[in-house]
Amino acid sequence: MHDLDDDEDFISKTQRKKECDALQKLGEELATLKDHELDSFNLPDALYAAIKETRKIRQHGALKRHRQYIGRLMRDIDAEPIEQQLQKIRHKDDLNNALFKKLEKWRDQIINDGDAAINEIMEEIPHADRQYLRQLSRNAQKEKQQNKPPVAFRQIFKYLRDLSEN
Repeated sequence: MHDLDDDEDFISKTQRKKECDALQKLGEELATLKDHELDSFNLPDALYAAIKETRKIRQHGALKRHRQYIGRLMRDIDAEPIEQQLQKIRHKDDLNNALFKKLEKWRDQIINDGDAAINEIMEEIPHADRQYLRQLSRNAQKEKQQNKPPVAFRQIFKYLRDLSEN
C-alpha cells in the first residue's frame, strides 16, 4: 500500500532536472563574475576552485562537463543567499544609472533655477554647502554665457556625487 506522506515529499524527475539546470546556470553566472565580485561570496573551497578553473577551459566538451560538475557542487549548498547576492550585483548598474540621472538633473536645475533648486537639494542633502553650490551655479552660468569650457558644470556634478556617496 502507498503512504500519503510519501506523495507530499515526492519530486518528479522533471522537477529535479529543472532544479539541477537552474543550479548549473547559477554556477555558470558565477563564473562570469570578476574576481573581486566572486571573492565577496562565501563559497566552499571546492566550488570556488571549480569556478576559477572554468575560466581556463577552452574546449567545448570539457567546458560542458566542467559546468555540469559545478552544477553538481551547487546541489550540496544553499543557493538562495548566492542568488540574492547575484541579484544585487546584477542591479548595481541600474542603481548607478538612476543615481547618475538624478545627479545630472540636479546639476541642470542648479544651473538653470539657481537658489530654488539649491533649496530643494538642501532639503534632501542637509549637509551640502549652500554657499559653495551658489558659487558653482554662478560660475557655470558665466561659463555658459561666455562659451567657456564647462569647468564649474563638472564641479557641480562631482560635488553632488561626493555628497550622495556620504
